[in-house]
Amino acid sequence: MGAHVLSAARRKSAARLAHGGPDAQRVMDAIRAIVQRLRVSSRACERQLGLSSAQLFVLQQLDQAAASSIAELAQRTLTHQSSVSVVVARLAERGLVTRRPSPEDARRTEISLTPSGRALLRRAPRTAQAELVAAIDRLPPDERLGLAQSLTTLARALGAGDEAPPLFFEGEESLAGSDPRDREEKT
Repeated sequence: MGAHVLSAARRKSAARLAHGGPDAQRVMDAIRAIVQRLRVSSRACERQLGLSSAQLFVLQQLDQAAASSIAELAQRTLTHQSSVSVVVARLAERGLVTRRPSPEDARRTEISLTPSGRALLRRAPRTAQAELVAAIDRLPPDERLGLAQSLTTLARALGAGDEAPPLFFEGEESLAGSDPRDREEKT
């Protein structure tokens, strides 16, 4: 029996080494924890407000100050212009933001909250995206740089580094009801 236990321990150890060892497990656990936190926040936002967490994140950025352009708002949300433009269009359709040509440069579109957008924000929670950005900002510069380099390398290795990604979970079908736990809560 002792040889059987030893053999099982060796197999387990070999499997761990084959997959990058305990460091790989820590990385995977951290990624899973972050994605889970973002998904839970997104579902809660959708149930409570009828918005995606990406839409709420954009509204929260506009609450700090109106944006003089889509490019400025993209910079403030740490995403690509095309991604934030899609979110702004959805928010405008719902009457939560206004878009108007800039008086200084008609090529730019100024974006600001409407009274309805401000009212919605009064009952909105802070998004996990905002918490993630704040946590990244608190990292020492050398750790932030190392994290950026490592995650960029990882994204490229997965074939995900070439296109501008959307804001978290934006563009997905409604998250509410897609998880069996969501359906159980409603019944």
